[in-house]
Order: sequence, then C-alpha cells, then structure tokens
Amino acid sequence: MAKSTSKSTRKFEKNHLKDVLEKRKAGAKIKQRNQVKAKRQARNAKDAEFEGKGGEKVSTGKAPLKEDPFGKMNVDDFFQGGFDLPEKIAKKKTKPKAAPEKLGKRKRSQPDEENDDSSEASYEEAPVLSDSDEGSEAEDDVGMNKGAMDALASKDPEFYKYLKDNDPEALDFEDDNGDLAEVDDLSGSEDEQPKKKKKKSKKDPVKEVHEEEEEVEDASELTKEMVAKWTKAMKEQHSLRAMRQVVLAFRAAAHVNEDDGKEYKYTISNSQVYHELLVTALKYVPEVLNHHIPVKETAAGKVRVSTDNKKFKTLTALLKSYTSSIHHLLTALSDAPTLKLTLASVTPLLPYLLSFKKVLKNIVKTVVNIWSDTSSDEATRITAFLVLRRLAVIGDPGLREAVLKTVYQGMIKGSRTTSVHTIQGINLMKNSAAELWGIDAEVGYATGFTFIRQLAIHLRNSITNNQQESYKTVYNWQYVHSLDFWSCVLSEHCSPLKEAESGKESELRPLIYPTVQVTLGAMRLIPTSTYFPLRFHMMRSLLRLSRATGTYIPLASALLEVLNSNEMKKPARPSTLKGLDFTSNYKAQKSYLKTRVYQDGVGEQVCELLSEFFILWSTNIAFPELALPVIVMMKRWLKDASNKTSGNKNIKVNSAFVLLLQKVEANAKFIEQHRAKVEYAPNNRAGVDSFLKHFEWEKTPLGAFVSGQRKQRDEKAKLLEEGRRDEDRKRKEDREKEKAAGSDEDMEDVEDDPEAGFETEEDEE
Repeated sequence: MAKSTSKSTRKFEKNHLKDVLEKRKAGAKIKQRNQVKAKRQARNAKDAEFEGKGGEKVSTGKAPLKEDPFGKMNVDDFFQGGFDLPEKIAKKKTKPKAAPEKLGKRKRSQPDEENDDSSEASYEEAPVLSDSDEGSEAEDDVGMNKGAMDALASKDPEFYKYLKDNDPEALDFEDDNGDLAEVDDLSGSEDEQPKKKKKKSKKDPVKEVHEEEEEVEDASELTKEMVAKWTKAMKEQHSLRAMRQVVLAFRAAAHVNEDDGKEYKYTISNSQVYHELLVTALKYVPEVLNHHIPVKETAAGKVRVSTDNKKFKTLTALLKSYTSSIHHLLTALSDAPTLKLTLASVTPLLPYLLSFKKVLKNIVKTVVNIWSDTSSDEATRITAFLVLRRLAVIGDPGLREAVLKTVYQGMIKGSRTTSVHTIQGINLMKNSAAELWGIDAEVGYATGFTFIRQLAIHLRNSITNNQQESYKTVYNWQYVHSLDFWSCVLSEHCSPLKEAESGKESELRPLIYPTVQVTLGAMRLIPTSTYFPLRFHMMRSLLRLSRATGTYIPLASALLEVLNSNEMKKPARPSTLKGLDFTSNYKAQKSYLKTRVYQDGVGEQVCELLSEFFILWSTNIAFPELALPVIVMMKRWLKDASNKTSGNKNIKVNSAFVLLLQKVEANAKFIEQHRAKVEYAPNNRAGVDSFLKHFEWEKTPLGAFVSGQRKQRDEKAKLLEEGRRDEDRKRKEDREKEKAAGSDEDMEDVEDDPEAGFETEEDEE
C-alpha cells in the first residue's frame, strides 16, 4: 500500500510549486536569449567589411594601424605559397583576459572587441514590423561600430547625412555611463569630474570597471529626504543632475524585490519612500525633459523634436534607461491606480521615442496587453488606449500601421473567451479600437483590407475543406468579434455625417461590400439550430452597419430561414432549464435543442431582428414592395404553426409574430397613403430620396411598436444585470468566508501538530 503524501509536501505543492515552475521557465527563456545573442554577435563580426578596403583598417584612435599580411598578395601568389600563414599571424600573442565586467552595457575596452557588442539592440528590442518587413528584422539588429561609421562619413558623406537626419539611433555609439556623465556638464557645476572619468577610462578601462563595481556594491539606502531634495530641484530648477539621480533610483525601484543578480546604485526598503519616488519619477521627469528639449506640435497634430542638439544626444541614454524602467514596471504592476499613473507618464515621452523604433515596439506590445486585458480596471484600459491613440496621431504611416496591427492582434487575443463578465470589456475594446482606423484613412484601408481578406480566406477554406472540424476556424468567438469589429469601424467612419464633415466620401467605404459578403457567408455556413445564436450576433453587426451607412443589406431571408426550421415549426418539449443568454453564447447546448425555453428565445430574437430590419426603411418610399415577400412568408408560416395537429403549439411565439405582421402591414398602408400624394415618377432620384426625409420614424405605425419593444427590453436587461451583480456579490462573500474558514483550519492543524514539516528520515521510512 502506497504511503500518503506528507503534509509538508502538500503545502509545498499548494503554495510554492507554481513559483518554482515559473522560475524554471524563466531560466529557460534566458538561456534561449543568450543563444540568440551569441548568434547575433557572430553576425556582427561581418561589420569589419565596412572598416576599409585593400586590407587597411580605419583607425579608431585606440590602437595603431596594422598591416594586413595578405593585403599585397594576389590570388595566384596565395595559392603558390601552399596556404602558409605569415609569421606575424603564427606568432600572435595571447591577450590577457579582461576583468569581469558588471551587468549591463559592456565597455569597449579593446579595439578588437568593438564589433562584438556594437549593436545596442537586445533580443526584446526588435522593432514593430509589418508582415512584409519581417525578413529585414535581422538586418536591423546588426549594428555598425564607430570606426565603420567614421569611414562611411569620409567616403560617402551624403549617405552619412541621410542616416543622421532619418535614423540618429544608428549613429549612437556612446556608452551609457559616458552619456550619463555628460548630464552633469549640462547642469553647470562639477565641470571637471566627467572629463576626468573619460580620460581615466581611456588609460585604464579595466581599473575603471573595478571602481564602478565597487560603487555599485556600496549601494546607498534611499531616504525620504533624498527624494524630497530631488523633487524640489526638478520642480523649481528643472535640474538635470537631480533627474539623473531620480532615473537611477527609479531603475532600482522598478526591479525591487527581484532576484535577477543585478546590483543598483540605490536600495529601497521603505514602502512610503518607494511610493514617493514613483510619483516623483513619473510626474517630474517628463516635465524636466520638456523644459530642456521642448516638443513643437503643429495644428495638424504633427510633432517635432530637435534631435540634432547636444542636449538630446546627451540625454538619449538617460531617456532609454527611464523608458526601460517604465516598461518593466508596466509588466510587473497589479495595482490599478499605480498602473494608470505609469501609463499616463508614457504619453509625454512618445515624441522623444519616435526615433527609437525598437524601444517603441516593446512599449506598444505591453500597453496593448494592458488594454486588451478584460480583467483590468476600465479607467486603466482607457488610459492605455489614449497612449496608443497619441502614438498613432504623431507617428509616421509605418508606425501607424504597426500600431494598428498590434492593436488588432491584441483585440483578437482578448476576445478569445466571452462570458457575461467579459462582454462589456470586449465591447469597450472594439469601440475604442475602431477610432484608431480613422486617424489615417490610407493606412486604415490597407490594414482593413488585409484583415478582412484573411477572414474571407478562413471562410473559403472552411467551405472547401471536407474535414469534419474545419468549420471551427469560423465558428468561434474570435471570428465573430472580428466581423463585429469591422462593422463598428465602418459604421463609425462611413456614416453620412462623418463624410459631410470631411467633404468627401470615406476611403473605408469600399470595405463595406466584402465585410457584408463575408458575414452573410459565415452565418449560413452551418444552418442548424445549434448555431442560431451566432447567426443573431452577425445579424446585429449587419444591422448596425446598415443603420449607420444607409446601405441596404437583405437580412429578411436569413431570418425567415430560422422561422422555417423544424425548431420553430414543430412542437417543443417542456423544460425547466434557465433561459439561454444569447448575448454571451454563440451556440446552444444539446440540452436546449427542441425545448420550449429555446423555442421561445429564438422566436423572441427573430421577432426583434425583423422589426429592427424593417424600421430602417419604415419611411422609405419602397417599403410596401420591400415588405410584401416577408408578409407572404410570415402568413404562410403562421398558418402552418397554428395548425392544431402539426403546428408548434406555442401561443406565445405565434401571437408575437401576429402582432409584428399587423404593424408591418399598417406601415405599408401608411407609406402608400403618402406615396399617392407625390407627383414625380420613380426615376426621379432626388424626389425619391426626399420622400418623408424629415419625418420621425417613431411616429410611423411600426416605429411606435419598435420604440415600445426597445423600452421593455432595456428594463428587462437592467433587471437581469442587477440580479447578476447580486449573485456575484453573494458568490464573492461565500468565497471570502470559505477562505477565512480554511485559514482557521490551517492554524488549528499547526497547533495540533507542532512538528509538521520537520519529519525525520526514520518517519519517512
């Protein structure tokens, strides 16, 4: 008989096993990054090709030029020499190993090592790219060293000037410590200290590394007085030196309580000091930056930062360090107010980060993850969206495209699971993201066409594929929300009011037709009663699109197919099941099929959607002709359904459709009466469009009926929402009681067994 697991083991599995597994996974990721970095460093060695021609290397000022032994040898001489290596290469002396350097950006202490770490990019700093740019991502990561760029400046000054104007990040070769030291020069005092450090590093770089490590080891404890002093200096004097110290302390605060092996200049043990430091760094660092490097913004929303002045180049390393700390803090924070404050501090930094695409890529991904997390606070998600919107406004078309693609991917990821608790958060995502597609119509059309085409390809593959599970690529929440999202985008930016404000037709309007076609094809892919809820979801998306853009979409036939199904024509069996929530389900469970509860719900949905469809054209001059086929089909269905022997025997559903039929017929007569008074022919387009143009639809016979039905549904939904909240509140209280009871039991176990967790080897045997 197997021995039962000890109590200490059970407690370990309950409290610590998850953390241990996560640490192991994190270690595996770090190992993988190191392997990728090693490969990248090997590629960086190819930069030596740019250092000169004819075997002569460009001098970097650190070592004399060396003669290439093969420089004056042609191919024939080389092969005749029998592949003998020159004596200089054979007698190459071994160099002493440098002292171990601290973590972070390493010094260029030897000339031969310049190519090893010339790229400032890390594995996580790849830029946000489109699908077409993925192939060039590896080329962007391979950096150029300073010697190669000096040679480029002398040989091709025009190209060097182009790089300087368009990609200043490629010309940034100064080390972080040197750049941070130059901040003191801008502050106005202690002029000689930074220069002495620079000279010292040239003479003895190994000794300097040791001294820097000693400085890091002697980390000072951060106090409230220090934070208050820095805050006062930044607030009153806009001090760069104080900002530098705040950034260094903020970096330590962002990594507090982390066992990553890194040492920082400051240590923080007081929670109040930690909070004050965060507020100071997040609030005043952007203000100091804006004071010394002001951002110029045009009326069109374009921003310009002078990247050529000395201050910007000196503060680049400080800016990157501060942004990196904010990015790390965003991934670790869980407190909603602090997370909101951190996100708000990102917005004023965006104009300075436009030149650093690799840094922006990480920021955009993290902000999108927060925005697409339905469990996050609503105010926090709105703040994250404002960051994305600001970046889309001030960025170039390439950056806008990257932001739109990342946002769309985040929305799809966040809508994977839909329930009563998450549906409001998903709707917030769709409504907010739809605004981004109107900032740049050209980029919005290009990305929209790509994603809608992708949805069409999925639908085509599901139709042509004979596999049994192929339909699941279409019949899922992500596909449903994607189509609904494009309905939101087109409804917002293709409305007649928006087009009248802009004075031209929206560039997104050509996307209406493919969106409608894909949606109609998806709702008819599997016409069984199980997926009636999915059909109703897509029907509402098309109704929104038709209402906002004035586009006629034939929806009555898809609803009549539901009425003519066996689910609505045959009698249903009684059931005690709770009514199906059509807003949070796209398919019905088998237990609901052919039950009275499901039949009532489907009938209510069809009646509502038919009335909403007809109300769109209730004042149109062609309403009688539009309603005639539907009236004929509804009368035929009511005749079959009301049959005492073969009907559905559902008086509730049948009476609802009888009432709807009466209102539609009354509205058709109402239009015919007004149409008899007109004197223009049907080919008079202007007269047809002006028919009852300013007549309120609520005053039509069908409009009064639909208005009353909407009020009843709103009241019913309000009652259901209140009931759901009460249930959630009770469930939460029960969980807290269970936790409290469980903690009391654990304490009793410890008191009863004081030797728990200290089993001896004899006991285990």
